Amino acid sequence: MADDLAAEIGPDRSLLLVDDDEAFVKRLARAMEKRGFVAETAESVAAGKAVAQARPPAFAVVDLRLEDGNGLDVVEALRERRPDCRIVVLTGYGAIATAVAAVKVGAIDYLSKPADANDVTNALLARGDVMPPPPENPMSADRVRWEHIQRVYEMCDRNVSETARRLSMHRRTLQRILAKRSPK
Repeated sequence: MADDLAAEIGPDRSLLLVDDDEAFVKRLARAMEKRGFVAETAESVAAGKAVAQARPPAFAVVDLRLEDGNGLDVVEALRERRPDCRIVVLTGYGAIATAVAAVKVGAIDYLSKPADANDVTNALLARGDVMPPPPENPMSADRVRWEHIQRVYEMCDRNVSETARRLSMHRRTLQRILAKRSPK
């Protein structure tokens, strides 16, 4: 199986992983190396762009929201230096608008977190009109709702009153939701 995967990857197995979650990016790098990729990690937009300029990889996985900016800036930098780079955008805040933006700037796919190494590998190696299989563990409706509330909360700079207004929700209800752990 490893030989089949290596043949599918091709001769250039370079992979750039850009994510500001250090533990996640290291785990994903190890898992992708076991699958035959040669992984390099970056934890910021600036570091991702630096790698894109110096050593543009054949493959990339880029988080959408990074501490120092938007991961789409890294996608654009990769596209400029290496137009054939196969890029997958990852995010914990999935939305149709951001998925469209990611594809417009050059990503081949867009995955919501939590995505495992199998999901990422399938997305990176999908060719042509072949649609990747649906995720084995899709987010529950409660989780999707929670993710949406968290995204709006972050967009409102963690202002509970403004978030409640935008979500047409009572402020106390929102406070109770924010105080709980995320659903599975």
